[in-house]
Amino acid sequence: MQYKNTLDFAQECDFNDPLQSFRDKFHIPKHEGKNCIYLVGNSLGLQPKSTRKYVEQELEDWQNLGVEGHFDEQATRPWFHYHKFLKSHLAKLSGAKESEVVSMNSLTTNLHLMMVSFYRPTSEKFKIITEAGAFPSDQYALETQLNFHAYHGGKQLFDPKEALVELSPRPGEETLRTEDILSTIEEHKDQLALVMMAGVQYYSGQLFDIKSITQKGHQYGALVGFDLAHAFGNVPLQLHDDGVDFAVWCSYKYLNSGPGGVSGVFVHERHSSNPVLPRFAGWWGHDESQRFKMQKGFIPMSGADAWQLSNVNVLPSAAHLASLEIFSEAGIEKLRSKSVLLTGYMEYLLNELNSEKEKIRIITPNDPKQRGAQLSLSLANGGKDLFNKLADNGVIADWREPNVIRVAAVPLYNSFEDVWKFVDLLRMLLT
Repeated sequence: MQYKNTLDFAQECDFNDPLQSFRDKFHIPKHEGKNCIYLVGNSLGLQPKSTRKYVEQELEDWQNLGVEGHFDEQATRPWFHYHKFLKSHLAKLSGAKESEVVSMNSLTTNLHLMMVSFYRPTSEKFKIITEAGAFPSDQYALETQLNFHAYHGGKQLFDPKEALVELSPRPGEETLRTEDILSTIEEHKDQLALVMMAGVQYYSGQLFDIKSITQKGHQYGALVGFDLAHAFGNVPLQLHDDGVDFAVWCSYKYLNSGPGGVSGVFVHERHSSNPVLPRFAGWWGHDESQRFKMQKGFIPMSGADAWQLSNVNVLPSAAHLASLEIFSEAGIEKLRSKSVLLTGYMEYLLNELNSEKEKIRIITPNDPKQRGAQLSLSLANGGKDLFNKLADNGVIADWREPNVIRVAAVPLYNSFEDVWKFVDLLRMLLT
Protein backbone atom coordinates (compact mmCIF):
# COMPACT_ATOMS: atom_id res chain seq x y z
CA MET A 1 0.00 0.00 0.00
CA GLN A 2 1.18 3.51 -0.85
CA TYR A 3 0.65 5.42 2.40
CA LYS A 4 -0.19 9.13 2.65
CA ASN A 5 0.19 11.43 5.62
CA THR A 6 -3.34 12.87 5.62
CA LEU A 7 -6.45 12.37 7.70
CA ASP A 8 -8.47 11.86 4.51
CA PHE A 9 -6.23 8.94 3.55
CA ALA A 10 -6.63 7.33 6.98
CA GLN A 11 -10.39 7.70 6.83
CA GLU A 12 -10.46 6.22 3.32
CA CYS A 13 -8.49 3.20 4.60
CA ASP A 14 -11.03 2.73 7.37
CA PHE A 15 -13.93 3.01 4.91
CA ASN A 16 -12.40 0.26 2.75
CA ASP A 17 -11.38 -1.94 5.69
CA PRO A 18 -13.27 -5.28 5.52
CA LEU A 19 -12.86 -5.64 9.30
CA GLN A 20 -13.97 -2.12 10.24
CA SER A 21 -17.28 -3.34 11.71
CA PHE A 22 -15.46 -5.25 14.47
CA ARG A 23 -14.54 -1.98 16.18
CA ASP A 24 -18.21 -1.61 17.11
CA LYS A 25 -18.05 -4.89 19.04
CA PHE A 26 -15.88 -3.30 21.76
CA HIS A 27 -16.30 -0.72 24.49
CA ILE A 28 -13.82 2.12 23.95
CA PRO A 29 -12.89 4.23 27.01
CA LYS A 30 -13.76 7.91 26.91
CA HIS A 31 -11.68 11.02 27.51
CA GLU A 32 -13.56 14.29 27.92
CA GLY A 33 -16.58 12.73 26.24
CA LYS A 34 -14.74 11.38 23.19
CA ASN A 35 -13.28 7.98 22.40
CA CYS A 36 -9.73 7.55 23.63
CA ILE A 37 -7.02 6.51 21.24
CA TYR A 38 -6.43 3.15 22.90
CA LEU A 39 -3.03 1.74 21.89
CA VAL A 40 -2.37 -0.60 24.80
CA GLY A 41 -4.12 -3.82 23.77
CA ASN A 42 -0.72 -5.45 24.20
CA SER A 43 -1.21 -4.91 27.96
CA LEU A 44 -4.99 -5.15 28.45
CA GLY A 45 -7.39 -5.64 25.58
CA LEU A 46 -10.68 -3.80 25.41
CA GLN A 47 -13.90 -5.37 26.66
CA PRO A 48 -16.12 -6.94 24.01
CA LYS A 49 -19.70 -5.74 24.26
CA SER A 50 -20.79 -9.39 24.35
CA THR A 51 -18.75 -10.13 27.50
CA ARG A 52 -21.46 -8.99 29.91
CA LYS A 53 -24.04 -11.27 28.26
CA TYR A 54 -21.78 -14.31 28.48
CA VAL A 55 -20.85 -13.75 32.11
CA GLU A 56 -24.42 -12.93 33.13
CA GLN A 57 -25.63 -16.15 31.50
CA GLU A 58 -23.43 -18.16 33.87
CA LEU A 59 -24.59 -16.06 36.81
CA GLU A 60 -28.16 -16.80 35.79
CA ASP A 61 -27.51 -20.52 35.52
CA TRP A 62 -25.82 -20.45 38.92
CA GLN A 63 -28.80 -18.57 40.33
CA ASN A 64 -31.40 -20.94 38.85
CA LEU A 65 -29.60 -24.28 38.95
CA GLY A 66 -27.02 -24.09 41.71
CA VAL A 67 -24.65 -27.03 41.63
CA GLU A 68 -26.75 -28.69 38.93
CA GLY A 69 -25.30 -26.15 36.51
CA HIS A 70 -22.39 -28.54 36.12
CA PHE A 71 -24.47 -31.15 34.31
CA ASP A 72 -28.10 -30.08 33.90
CA GLU A 73 -29.33 -29.90 30.32
CA GLN A 74 -31.06 -26.64 31.20
CA ALA A 75 -27.65 -25.01 31.63
CA THR A 76 -26.60 -23.01 28.59
CA ARG A 77 -23.09 -24.44 28.73
CA PRO A 78 -22.76 -27.08 31.48
CA TRP A 79 -19.75 -26.23 33.61
CA PHE A 80 -18.27 -29.74 33.79
CA HIS A 81 -17.25 -29.43 30.13
CA TYR A 82 -16.73 -25.67 29.99
CA HIS A 83 -13.09 -25.81 28.91
CA LYS A 84 -14.15 -27.78 25.84
CA PHE A 85 -16.21 -24.87 24.52
CA LEU A 86 -13.00 -22.88 24.03
CA LYS A 87 -10.86 -25.55 22.38
CA SER A 88 -11.78 -25.04 18.73
CA HIS A 89 -11.08 -21.32 18.97
CA LEU A 90 -7.73 -21.82 20.73
CA ALA A 91 -6.72 -24.46 18.20
CA LYS A 92 -7.32 -22.05 15.30
CA LEU A 93 -5.30 -19.29 16.92
CA SER A 94 -2.40 -21.56 17.88
CA GLY A 95 -2.19 -23.77 14.81
CA ALA A 96 -2.77 -26.83 16.96
CA LYS A 97 -5.07 -29.79 17.31
CA GLU A 98 -7.91 -29.31 19.78
CA SER A 99 -6.45 -32.09 21.92
CA GLU A 100 -3.18 -30.12 22.24
CA VAL A 101 -4.67 -27.00 23.87
CA VAL A 102 -6.61 -26.22 27.02
CA SER A 103 -7.45 -23.06 28.97
CA MET A 104 -6.66 -23.13 32.68
CA ASN A 105 -5.00 -21.33 35.60
CA SER A 106 -2.80 -18.25 35.15
CA LEU A 107 0.24 -17.84 32.93
CA THR A 108 3.09 -18.21 35.42
CA THR A 109 1.34 -21.10 37.16
CA ASN A 110 1.14 -22.84 33.80
CA LEU A 111 4.78 -22.08 33.03
CA HIS A 112 5.84 -23.78 36.25
CA LEU A 113 3.56 -26.76 35.49
CA MET A 114 5.11 -27.09 32.04
CA MET A 115 8.63 -26.92 33.40
CA VAL A 116 7.86 -29.71 35.87
CA SER A 117 7.35 -31.90 32.82
CA PHE A 118 9.80 -30.44 30.33
CA TYR A 119 12.75 -29.20 32.35
CA ARG A 120 14.37 -32.39 33.63
CA PRO A 121 18.03 -31.41 34.17
CA THR A 122 20.91 -33.75 34.83
CA SER A 123 24.49 -33.04 35.81
CA GLU A 124 25.36 -33.21 32.10
CA LYS A 125 22.42 -31.39 30.47
CA PHE A 126 21.00 -28.59 32.60
CA LYS A 127 21.25 -25.25 30.77
CA ILE A 128 18.31 -23.08 29.76
CA ILE A 129 18.51 -20.52 26.96
CA THR A 130 16.26 -17.45 27.06
CA GLU A 131 16.36 -13.86 25.89
CA ALA A 132 17.97 -11.28 28.14
CA GLY A 133 15.40 -8.93 29.60
CA ALA A 134 12.59 -11.46 29.42
CA PHE A 135 9.36 -10.48 31.13
CA PRO A 136 10.06 -10.50 34.90
CA SER A 137 7.62 -13.30 35.68
CA ASP A 138 9.45 -15.56 33.22
CA GLN A 139 12.79 -14.56 34.70
CA TYR A 140 11.61 -15.43 38.20
CA ALA A 141 10.12 -18.74 37.06
CA LEU A 142 13.36 -19.77 35.34
CA GLU A 143 15.50 -18.59 38.24
CA THR A 144 13.51 -20.51 40.84
CA GLN A 145 13.27 -23.64 38.71
CA LEU A 146 17.05 -23.65 38.37
CA ASN A 147 17.51 -23.19 42.12
CA PHE A 148 14.98 -25.93 42.81
CA HIS A 149 16.72 -28.48 40.57
CA ALA A 150 20.35 -27.58 41.26
CA TYR A 151 20.59 -29.77 44.36
CA HIS A 152 19.51 -33.38 44.66
CA GLY A 153 20.17 -35.82 47.47
CA GLY A 154 22.34 -33.25 49.23
CA LYS A 155 24.60 -32.91 46.18
CA GLN A 156 24.92 -30.05 43.73
CA LEU A 157 24.10 -31.19 40.20
CA PHE A 158 25.03 -27.87 38.60
CA ASP A 159 25.61 -24.21 39.40
CA PRO A 160 22.29 -22.39 38.83
CA LYS A 161 24.18 -19.14 38.17
CA GLU A 162 25.86 -20.75 35.17
CA ALA A 163 22.82 -22.65 33.95
CA LEU A 164 20.85 -19.71 32.54
CA VAL A 165 22.15 -18.50 29.17
CA GLU A 166 20.67 -15.11 28.28
CA LEU A 167 20.70 -13.91 24.69
CA SER A 168 21.56 -10.24 24.18
CA PRO A 169 21.57 -8.17 20.97
CA ARG A 170 24.88 -7.32 19.39
CA PRO A 171 26.49 -4.07 20.58
CA GLY A 172 24.63 -1.11 19.13
CA GLU A 173 21.59 -3.20 18.19
CA GLU A 174 18.20 -3.41 19.91
CA THR A 175 16.96 -6.85 18.87
CA LEU A 176 18.29 -10.36 18.44
CA ARG A 177 19.43 -11.84 15.17
CA THR A 178 18.03 -15.29 14.48
CA GLU A 179 21.47 -16.47 13.42
CA ASP A 180 22.83 -15.51 16.85
CA ILE A 181 20.04 -17.39 18.63
CA LEU A 182 20.76 -20.50 16.59
CA SER A 183 24.54 -20.26 17.04
CA THR A 184 24.09 -19.92 20.83
CA ILE A 185 22.00 -23.09 20.86
CA GLU A 186 24.79 -24.85 18.99
CA GLU A 187 27.44 -23.41 21.30
CA HIS A 188 25.76 -24.87 24.39
CA LYS A 189 24.42 -28.03 22.77
CA ASP A 190 26.26 -30.49 25.02
CA GLN A 191 24.77 -29.03 28.21
CA LEU A 192 21.49 -27.67 26.87
CA ALA A 193 18.26 -29.02 28.37
CA LEU A 194 15.69 -26.37 27.43
CA VAL A 195 15.16 -23.38 25.17
CA MET A 196 12.47 -21.19 26.73
CA MET A 197 11.75 -17.86 25.04
CA ALA A 198 8.98 -15.41 24.32
CA GLY A 199 7.11 -15.60 21.04
CA VAL A 200 7.02 -11.80 20.86
CA GLN A 201 9.43 -10.01 23.18
CA TYR A 202 7.40 -7.78 25.45
CA TYR A 203 9.83 -4.80 25.52
CA SER A 204 11.13 -4.62 21.96
CA GLY A 205 8.11 -6.14 20.20
CA GLN A 206 10.35 -8.53 18.25
CA LEU A 207 8.64 -11.65 16.86
CA PHE A 208 11.04 -14.58 17.07
CA ASP A 209 11.40 -17.30 14.44
CA ILE A 210 9.61 -20.03 16.39
CA LYS A 211 10.09 -22.73 13.77
CA SER A 212 13.84 -22.25 13.30
CA ILE A 213 14.50 -22.01 17.04
CA THR A 214 12.50 -25.17 17.70
CA GLN A 215 14.23 -27.13 14.96
CA LYS A 216 17.67 -26.08 16.19
CA GLY A 217 16.92 -26.99 19.78
CA HIS A 218 15.61 -30.40 18.76
CA GLN A 219 18.68 -30.97 16.63
CA TYR A 220 20.71 -31.17 19.84
CA GLY A 221 18.20 -32.99 21.99
CA ALA A 222 16.85 -29.97 23.87
CA LEU A 223 13.16 -29.32 24.47
CA VAL A 224 11.72 -26.00 23.31
CA GLY A 225 8.90 -23.95 24.82
CA PHE A 226 7.50 -20.44 24.37
CA ASP A 227 5.69 -17.81 26.41
CA LEU A 228 3.17 -16.50 23.89
CA ALA A 229 1.64 -13.79 26.08
CA HIS A 230 2.39 -11.12 23.45
CA ALA A 231 1.97 -13.38 20.42
CA PHE A 232 -1.34 -15.20 20.97
CA GLY A 233 -4.12 -13.40 19.12
CA ASN A 234 -1.51 -11.04 17.69
CA VAL A 235 0.16 -13.17 15.01
CA PRO A 236 -0.77 -16.49 13.37
CA LEU A 237 0.91 -19.45 15.03
CA GLN A 238 1.67 -22.98 13.82
CA LEU A 239 2.66 -24.68 17.04
CA HIS A 240 1.89 -28.23 15.94
CA ASP A 241 3.62 -28.08 12.55
CA ASP A 242 6.57 -26.13 13.99
CA GLY A 243 7.06 -28.97 16.49
CA VAL A 244 7.05 -26.78 19.61
CA ASP A 245 7.11 -28.95 22.73
CA PHE A 246 4.97 -26.67 24.89
CA ALA A 247 3.69 -23.13 25.11
CA VAL A 248 1.81 -20.94 27.57
CA TRP A 249 -0.08 -17.67 27.17
CA CYS A 250 -2.43 -15.27 28.93
CA SER A 251 -5.78 -14.05 27.65
CA TYR A 252 -6.01 -10.47 28.85
CA LYS A 253 -3.80 -8.80 26.23
CA TYR A 254 -4.66 -9.32 22.58
CA LEU A 255 -7.29 -11.91 23.54
CA ASN A 256 -9.42 -9.28 25.31
CA SER A 257 -10.65 -11.63 28.04
CA GLY A 258 -10.44 -9.36 31.06
CA PRO A 259 -7.86 -8.44 33.72
CA GLY A 260 -6.26 -11.55 35.17
CA GLY A 261 -8.13 -13.68 32.64
CA VAL A 262 -7.65 -17.42 32.33
CA SER A 263 -4.40 -18.65 30.77
CA GLY A 264 -3.84 -21.47 28.30
CA VAL A 265 -1.32 -24.14 27.39
CA PHE A 266 -0.22 -26.10 24.35
CA VAL A 267 1.39 -29.51 24.68
CA HIS A 268 2.45 -31.25 21.48
CA GLU A 269 0.69 -34.55 20.97
CA ARG A 270 3.94 -36.50 21.01
CA HIS A 271 4.16 -35.62 24.72
CA SER A 272 0.52 -35.41 25.69
CA SER A 273 -0.06 -39.06 24.88
CA ASN A 274 2.78 -40.13 27.21
CA PRO A 275 1.12 -41.25 30.49
CA VAL A 276 4.41 -41.57 32.39
CA LEU A 277 5.66 -38.06 31.70
CA PRO A 278 6.33 -36.37 35.07
CA ARG A 279 3.74 -33.79 35.99
CA PHE A 280 1.96 -32.23 38.94
CA ALA A 281 -1.49 -33.75 38.86
CA GLY A 282 -4.91 -32.54 39.94
CA TRP A 283 -8.49 -33.75 39.93
CA TRP A 284 -9.46 -32.19 36.60
CA GLY A 285 -6.52 -33.78 34.79
CA HIS A 286 -7.72 -37.24 35.85
CA ASP A 287 -9.67 -39.44 33.41
CA GLU A 288 -13.06 -37.72 33.39
CA SER A 289 -14.94 -41.01 32.99
CA GLN A 290 -13.62 -42.06 36.39
CA ARG A 291 -13.25 -38.66 38.04
CA PHE A 292 -16.23 -38.96 40.35
CA LYS A 293 -15.23 -42.38 41.67
CA MET A 294 -12.92 -40.34 43.92
CA GLN A 295 -10.23 -43.03 43.99
CA LYS A 296 -6.47 -42.92 44.42
CA GLY A 297 -4.21 -43.45 41.44
CA PHE A 298 -3.91 -40.68 38.87
CA ILE A 299 -4.95 -41.66 35.35
CA PRO A 300 -4.19 -38.73 33.03
CA MET A 301 -6.62 -37.45 30.45
CA SER A 302 -5.39 -37.64 26.88
CA GLY A 303 -3.87 -34.54 25.43
CA ALA A 304 -3.20 -31.22 27.12
CA ASP A 305 -6.21 -31.78 29.39
CA ALA A 306 -4.02 -34.02 31.53
CA TRP A 307 -2.23 -30.93 32.89
CA GLN A 308 -5.41 -29.44 34.35
CA LEU A 309 -5.46 -29.20 38.14
CA SER A 310 -8.83 -27.90 39.24
CA ASN A 311 -12.28 -27.43 37.77
CA VAL A 312 -12.78 -24.63 35.31
CA ASN A 313 -12.87 -20.95 36.37
CA VAL A 314 -16.27 -20.51 34.78
CA LEU A 315 -16.83 -16.75 35.00
CA PRO A 316 -13.40 -15.78 33.56
CA SER A 317 -13.84 -18.52 30.96
CA ALA A 318 -17.18 -17.02 29.93
CA ALA A 319 -15.45 -13.70 29.27
CA HIS A 320 -12.75 -15.59 27.39
CA LEU A 321 -15.29 -17.38 25.21
CA ALA A 322 -17.03 -14.12 24.30
CA SER A 323 -13.78 -12.75 22.87
CA LEU A 324 -12.64 -15.98 21.22
CA GLU A 325 -15.85 -16.17 19.23
CA ILE A 326 -15.07 -12.72 17.82
CA PHE A 327 -11.62 -13.95 16.76
CA SER A 328 -13.13 -16.95 15.01
CA GLU A 329 -15.59 -14.70 13.20
CA ALA A 330 -12.86 -12.32 12.03
CA GLY A 331 -10.16 -14.93 11.30
CA ILE A 332 -6.58 -14.59 12.48
CA GLU A 333 -5.15 -14.44 8.94
CA LYS A 334 -7.40 -11.50 8.02
CA LEU A 335 -6.53 -9.82 11.31
CA ARG A 336 -2.85 -10.30 10.59
CA SER A 337 -3.21 -8.78 7.12
CA LYS A 338 -4.83 -5.67 8.58
CA SER A 339 -2.29 -5.56 11.41
CA VAL A 340 0.62 -5.46 8.96
CA LEU A 341 -0.99 -2.50 7.16
CA LEU A 342 -1.95 -0.69 10.36
CA THR A 343 1.45 -1.06 12.01
CA GLY A 344 3.13 -0.24 8.73
CA TYR A 345 1.11 2.98 8.55
CA MET A 346 2.18 3.96 12.04
CA GLU A 347 5.80 3.27 11.14
CA TYR A 348 5.46 5.36 7.97
CA LEU A 349 4.00 8.31 9.88
CA LEU A 350 6.68 8.11 12.57
CA ASN A 351 9.39 8.05 9.90
CA GLU A 352 7.77 11.13 8.33
CA LEU A 353 7.87 12.79 11.74
CA ASN A 354 11.58 11.96 11.99
CA SER A 355 12.40 13.03 8.43
CA GLU A 356 13.90 16.37 9.42
CA LYS A 357 15.39 15.41 12.78
CA GLU A 358 15.08 12.11 14.57
CA LYS A 359 12.94 12.59 17.64
CA ILE A 360 11.69 9.06 18.24
CA ARG A 361 13.62 5.87 17.57
CA ILE A 362 11.65 2.71 16.75
CA ILE A 363 13.47 -0.23 18.34
CA THR A 364 11.05 -2.84 17.00
CA PRO A 365 12.26 -4.57 13.79
CA ASN A 366 11.14 -2.85 10.59
CA ASP A 367 10.54 -6.21 8.89
CA PRO A 368 6.81 -7.03 9.33
CA LYS A 369 7.73 -10.73 9.57
CA GLN A 370 9.69 -9.96 12.73
CA ARG A 371 7.01 -8.07 14.63
CA GLY A 372 3.34 -8.09 15.53
CA ALA A 373 1.12 -5.08 16.24
CA GLN A 374 3.46 -3.42 18.73
CA LEU A 375 5.99 -0.69 18.05
CA SER A 376 8.36 0.27 20.86
CA LEU A 377 9.35 3.93 20.74
CA SER A 378 12.61 4.93 22.42
CA LEU A 379 13.19 8.51 23.50
CA ALA A 380 16.55 9.87 24.56
CA ASN A 381 15.10 12.50 26.88
CA GLY A 382 11.74 13.45 28.32
CA GLY A 383 10.04 10.21 27.46
CA LYS A 384 7.95 9.97 30.61
CA ASP A 385 6.89 13.60 30.28
CA LEU A 386 5.77 12.96 26.69
CA PHE A 387 3.91 9.83 27.80
CA ASN A 388 2.03 11.85 30.43
CA LYS A 389 1.14 14.54 27.90
CA LEU A 390 -0.24 11.87 25.57
CA ALA A 391 -2.43 10.59 28.40
CA ASP A 392 -3.62 14.13 29.12
CA ASN A 393 -4.78 14.30 25.51
CA GLY A 394 -6.69 11.01 25.49
CA VAL A 395 -4.03 8.60 24.22
CA ILE A 396 -3.70 5.46 26.33
CA ALA A 397 -0.29 3.91 25.69
CA ASP A 398 2.20 2.00 27.85
CA TRP A 399 5.39 3.19 29.56
CA ARG A 400 8.30 0.84 30.18
CA GLU A 401 11.45 1.88 32.00
CA PRO A 402 13.88 3.28 31.25
CA ASN A 403 12.76 5.15 28.13
CA VAL A 404 10.23 3.29 25.98
CA ILE A 405 6.62 4.02 25.05
CA ARG A 406 4.94 0.88 23.74
CA VAL A 407 2.03 1.34 21.32
CA ALA A 408 -0.01 -1.37 19.63
CA ALA A 409 -2.62 -0.71 16.95
CA VAL A 410 -4.86 -3.75 17.43
CA PRO A 411 -6.69 -4.71 14.21
CA LEU A 412 -9.92 -5.75 15.94
CA TYR A 413 -10.69 -2.30 17.27
CA ASN A 414 -8.05 0.25 16.27
CA SER A 415 -8.46 2.29 13.12
CA PHE A 416 -6.17 4.02 10.65
CA GLU A 417 -7.65 7.27 11.93
CA ASP A 418 -6.53 6.32 15.46
CA VAL A 419 -3.00 5.89 14.15
CA TRP A 420 -2.99 9.16 12.21
CA LYS A 421 -4.36 11.17 15.16
CA PHE A 422 -1.81 9.60 17.52
CA VAL A 423 1.18 10.57 15.37
CA ASP A 424 -0.31 13.99 14.61
CA LEU A 425 -0.57 14.59 18.37
CA LEU A 426 3.03 13.45 18.79
CA ARG A 427 4.08 15.98 16.20
CA MET A 428 2.39 18.81 18.08
CA LEU A 429 3.78 17.73 21.46
CA LEU A 430 7.33 17.45 20.08
CA THR A 431 7.30 20.80 18.32
